[in-house]
Amino acid sequence: MYGVFLIVVLVITGGAIAFIGDRLGTKIGKKRLSIFGLRPRHTSILVTIVTGLCITAATFGIMAAASENVRTALFGLEKLNAQVQRTQQELSRASEELADARAQKEVADNELATSKEDIRKLKAEQEELRAESDRLRAEGQALQVENAALSAGNAELAAANESLTGDNMRLSGENKDLGKKNETLTNENKSLEERAENLGKGLATMREGDIAFRAGEILASGVIRSNRPEAEIRKDFESLAELATRNVSQRLGTNVSDENIWLYQPEYNAAIQEIAKSKKDMIVRIVAAGNLVRGEPIRTSLALYPNSVIYKDKEFILAQPVHFKSDDEAEGVVMKFLHDINTAAVGRGMLPDPIRGTVGVMDGAQFYNIVGDLKRTRGSAILSAYANGATDAQGPLRLTIHAEASDGQ
Repeated sequence: MYGVFLIVVLVITGGAIAFIGDRLGTKIGKKRLSIFGLRPRHTSILVTIVTGLCITAATFGIMAAASENVRTALFGLEKLNAQVQRTQQELSRASEELADARAQKEVADNELATSKEDIRKLKAEQEELRAESDRLRAEGQALQVENAALSAGNAELAAANESLTGDNMRLSGENKDLGKKNETLTNENKSLEERAENLGKGLATMREGDIAFRAGEILASGVIRSNRPEAEIRKDFESLAELATRNVSQRLGTNVSDENIWLYQPEYNAAIQEIAKSKKDMIVRIVAAGNLVRGEPIRTSLALYPNSVIYKDKEFILAQPVHFKSDDEAEGVVMKFLHDINTAAVGRGMLPDPIRGTVGVMDGAQFYNIVGDLKRTRGSAILSAYANGATDAQGPLRLTIHAEASDGQ
């Protein structure tokens, strides 16, 4: 209704202005009036033109005054178009960030599930070791009692042997028997000592069941830019140490302060000086100096490696022809190919995990997709691997793997 009303007003206004202009032009023509020194006929034409301009100006003025949309179309359309383009660009970036966040969440969920399964297995192994420890402790106590009894018997035999020295000729036969018995007891004593030693090793093995970190295991790692003032590098080291503290706290399930993580100060200062003088950025690893048992101070050491780009994005890594007779062998073929990729990447300069020796990551879905592609080649194929993103020496190496039927198929 508002639009109809606006049209009616515009029609009436235009008609009124046209009528007035016509009447005014007629009067000017009849009276032969002149404006600005023009001839009467030219003056009439000028009045008609001015009337048309008034109709147009009144039309736009009324529409602009009555409708915000008209004002926007006349004066703010370019600004509105620019705002729409910016909004579309921001929406595209937000969509990309959302997709990346979902992919990272999926990877984190898979790693969390793997960690929970490892924790469950470690707890089961710990219970078994505790039971074995109790058994060995009881056996050790029994062995200690038996060893004490044998030691007492050995002392008595030695005293009897000394008292029978003067009558050695008469009792030589008996002495030989006693010597044999003494030798037997000595062998038994050695056997008991060996069992006691084995018991000690068993107790040490049992104690390792409570190890939180293995020797050489990485507590935290990162890349520190070189050729900078030592004060800035020291701040980066402090941030890396805080990361190690968080990782240890998460592994132990309790809060660990920075004071509980021990780092040899001369080694720490030497590392800062080396990075400050280096021309290349350095990969810094804080690693366990030995097997770390719960409740003991966490002793660590530093490992420095020059950093560089090992693989560019989409760079070729390795290709191999493979053959398998049944679908059941496909997984083994892919596992061997991944092992060969790992070996090639380490040879290229990537740093492997000190415990597992691996340099890359792959989720289960990607692995089984590759196995499925390989099965569809019907027993003979060429597997090729490419870097999925630029990868430095620290890694991890992410892969794009293709399975293509070989020419023999």
